[in-house]
Amino acid sequence: MPPSLTSFADEALIALDNLSDRAANLVNPSIRLGVTGLSRSGKTVFISSLVHNLLHGGRLPLFEPLQSGRISSVRLEQQPDDAVPRFQYEDHIRALVKDRVWPDSTRAISELRLIIDYQSASGWNRMFSSGRLAIDIVDYPGEWLLDLPLLGQDFSTFSDNTLSLAQTGVRAELARAWLALNATVDPDGPADEMVARQLATAFAAYLKACKSDERSLSTLPPGRFLMPGDLDGSPALTFAPLAPDPQKRPQKGTLRAMMERRYEAYKTVVVKPFFREHFARLDRQIVLVDALQAINRGPEAVQDLERALADVLACFRPGSNSLLMSLIGRRIDRVLVAATKADHLHHESHDRLEAITRRLVDRAIQTIGMTGAGIDVMALASVRATREANVKQDGHTLPVIVGTPMEGETIGQDRFDGKRKTAVFPGDLPEDPQALFRSLDDPDRHVDLPDLNIVRFRPPQLEETGGGITLSVPHIRLDRALQFLFGDRLA
Repeated sequence: MPPSLTSFADEALIALDNLSDRAANLVNPSIRLGVTGLSRSGKTVFISSLVHNLLHGGRLPLFEPLQSGRISSVRLEQQPDDAVPRFQYEDHIRALVKDRVWPDSTRAISELRLIIDYQSASGWNRMFSSGRLAIDIVDYPGEWLLDLPLLGQDFSTFSDNTLSLAQTGVRAELARAWLALNATVDPDGPADEMVARQLATAFAAYLKACKSDERSLSTLPPGRFLMPGDLDGSPALTFAPLAPDPQKRPQKGTLRAMMERRYEAYKTVVVKPFFREHFARLDRQIVLVDALQAINRGPEAVQDLERALADVLACFRPGSNSLLMSLIGRRIDRVLVAATKADHLHHESHDRLEAITRRLVDRAIQTIGMTGAGIDVMALASVRATREANVKQDGHTLPVIVGTPMEGETIGQDRFDGKRKTAVFPGDLPEDPQALFRSLDDPDRHVDLPDLNIVRFRPPQLEETGGGITLSVPHIRLDRALQFLFGDRLA
């Protein structure tokens, strides 16, 4: 996070928090892993599968500490932050394994502590290390992460950026009612609470329409307008962008002055505490994205995902944690961007999904002028809900995926009841990821986009061993993700 986004007082508090964390870490080594996801990316499922596989000795061949037998035990323990809600792992895994339903998304921050006892691969380290690592998993909504860039924007800049974006592409139609109402308002007229409420309600409706399944847009700050919680109806959430102010100096008592004050209150009450108390204390981070859904929705959704990734990556301070920086200015030294739901494609397209996501990340990195050091990309499925098969049709062999579509899902005229399995040909992603981006760079150029058949499947039915022990949750590349995120800390 660029220094300009935080005040000297904020930095001092962050330094104190980090000193406290590091002091505790000398006695009990730990790592704080941030887990967030853009809309519908499945972060609750990711955390639940991660914990379940580690607790139950899942198939994790690329997670070296487990594969080599150096991990002796894994267990849950009470988290260190009593003021933060606990991630309800038991409830979520019960929904996945017993009820075979996807757990509800968390709409606030939560935390879970996982303790791993292990033997170091180095004899020297075994002499000086306790052989125990605490992994504090910090789960928070992606909308909160997308709020962090607001710390570097005043109300005028926020208004200009938001209004400009709202007048492009499909957003122009979704924003029609809000923009029409905005045009009838005199920003420099007297402050009026009812007008402020009407504008805030219309603005929030626009953001919600952008987030809907039909649009799947990703750049949607301020995030609390989509999940207000206990701030619903408060002045800090009763504001909206206004037409530019040529004077750049709102007069006291005007609607503009009211909106500006509330926007600054939103940053002070909502965004800064999250940054200072949680985000600035992270060591590693995974950002889950539903790139497949964006691809299926077309070029505009892909472009919006790229814009959101640029905003997200600009929030991180990737780089090595030197001793001094780890004490006063902790930096996230590894960031993983993971495209989820790889099980919705045949394995032949997994590498293509990863390549497209990597291209999105590379373009985002170029946009914000940072390096890609410490950033990796992969395609995964936290819980594999399908298996692969081949079917013959008209003399051709088609690679398909087989699973149980969720109740209400349709394929053509066929509507599913949530109980019947079916084979689905999901379609193919382009071999050359650049083909997808040609339509983004040149909208007037016709490019044939992939025709995907995306169906939502129920979680799989897990088999039991002879002793009645349920096997661990199946996945795709979860082991590779764990190795990148904290495998080095178990070396």
